[in-house]
Amino acid sequence: MADASKKNTVLEKTSENDGSSEEIAYAPTTTGKEAEATTSVLSTVDTLEAQSEVVPNPFLNDKVADHYRDLYETTHYECRKRFDPEFTWTAEEQKKLNRKLDWKVALLACVLFVSLQTDRGNLGQAVADNMLKELNMTNNQYNTGNTIFYLCFLSAELPSQLISKRLGCDIWIPIEMCLWALVSLSQCKLTSATGFYITRALLGVFEGGFIPDLVLWMSYFYTGAELTIRLSFFWTSMALTQIVTSVLAYGIFHLRGVGGMGGWSWLFLIEGLMTLVIGIAGFFLMVPSAVQTKKPWNKNGWFTEREEYIVVNKILRDDPTKGDIHNRQGLTPKMLWEAMCDYYLWPVYIIGIVAYVPMNALTAYLTLLLKSMGYSTFDVNLLAIPNYVLHFILLLWITWYSEKTRSIFNVCLFQPLWAVPLLGVLRWWNGSFADKWPTYVVITLILATPYIHAMMVSVCSRNAQSIKTRTVSASLYNMFVQAGSIIASNIFQVKDAPLYHKGNAALFGLAAAMIPLLIFTKWFYVTINNRREKKWSAMTYEEREHYILTTKDKGSSRLNFRFAH
Repeated sequence: MADASKKNTVLEKTSENDGSSEEIAYAPTTTGKEAEATTSVLSTVDTLEAQSEVVPNPFLNDKVADHYRDLYETTHYECRKRFDPEFTWTAEEQKKLNRKLDWKVALLACVLFVSLQTDRGNLGQAVADNMLKELNMTNNQYNTGNTIFYLCFLSAELPSQLISKRLGCDIWIPIEMCLWALVSLSQCKLTSATGFYITRALLGVFEGGFIPDLVLWMSYFYTGAELTIRLSFFWTSMALTQIVTSVLAYGIFHLRGVGGMGGWSWLFLIEGLMTLVIGIAGFFLMVPSAVQTKKPWNKNGWFTEREEYIVVNKILRDDPTKGDIHNRQGLTPKMLWEAMCDYYLWPVYIIGIVAYVPMNALTAYLTLLLKSMGYSTFDVNLLAIPNYVLHFILLLWITWYSEKTRSIFNVCLFQPLWAVPLLGVLRWWNGSFADKWPTYVVITLILATPYIHAMMVSVCSRNAQSIKTRTVSASLYNMFVQAGSIIASNIFQVKDAPLYHKGNAALFGLAAAMIPLLIFTKWFYVTINNRREKKWSAMTYEEREHYILTTKDKGSSRLNFRFAH
């Protein structure tokens, strides 16, 4: 590797070109010796050229490399021994390794998430089996229970992240799962609204930080762009879970009367036990990092030494700040406050509180609405399957298309453009909630609305640009999403039954509000990027290098940071 090439590179963000916020080597647009040296390197090192197309290298500058090497040693970053600025690999090697990661990391994450969705979503199935009637509960008490759950879920987000960063995701996630599994299966003995409220609260507390914890764990193995696609798998597994559990519930409800228990009691017991088994398995299957995969029961670990080098260097070249804190280091109050004050992510948080209210409201009430329209207990669960299939397809499509076009918020506009007309029909059509089959079709299409959650989680991860900030931003975003869920759980009120004009009008308004909100967020990030690019372009090469090595700006406040949009 020629020394000249290292001296010719400083860091620049390139989201204007590729839609990401990756930090890459910047070759100044000049002529003469500097451009000649860069061209020479690219023409003589084929493997580096292939690698640069996959994971650009910000460490080719000696001073930058030394700066981060010292930082990783200071923070005791667990993967620092595998950090090598000059290490090269081919695109084919990375592709093959990513397939292995998908089996070891992404698939495991999906299985773990399935457990969350099973225990979080089976309440909607349980109420189809006359659970509310047998507990002498009203629809408003059902709303109250859901509100309690989401409040506790929201409140547990940040504390869970603090514990996770101290213990490690690989330890805390299985603990969370085992705790909520025990609560979930205990619901089979519910006899009153009080017990319902207590179990809802405990489930919220134990499930609260699971999603941000799992996303953080996945970020140890994937680059920002890779993570977006894997998160779409993540939420696709949710749709598949709903399909499978709907069929499973149909069978379990036939156990009504066995052991003197209702069908909904058997549902909680069986699915709670399933989660407990998966949670216990998590202790043996999860690992702390790419270089800590060897266990007494797996002495060879997941990767060869070369594969460890590839994983570590690809994620550090994508985001050098992933090594500025180790995976057993807790967050300080100062770090927490700085992350909360990162106003660059506030527009995404606002999207989180608004975007999913229509879907969540109708999902929570789907079984009750269908039963009120005259469908049987067993038919209700089977009729939910088509919207899950459509949700599955559209989720994969919209996430893939956003990466293909390298445009996040423009593609997100598909969501409100799909939902607003359908919600208008649900509100103002005279046959709404009166004509059974047409109403069912409209609700099914609304619930199939392209789901942008994976894209927003990825934006939080990319635009935080610091493992410290990312940990908190994931929790804050999810807290806003859960606040939206609280709103959703109170949209449909008994006094508004049976046509729910007020509730449907509110859903229409929230869906319509997403259009200006997404447009503003796009404009916000583009404007900041353009302003920074103008200043950056006016600086000489020496000024850029001096800024990178001496600036006190952190994370997304750095002049050479470009936001994903």
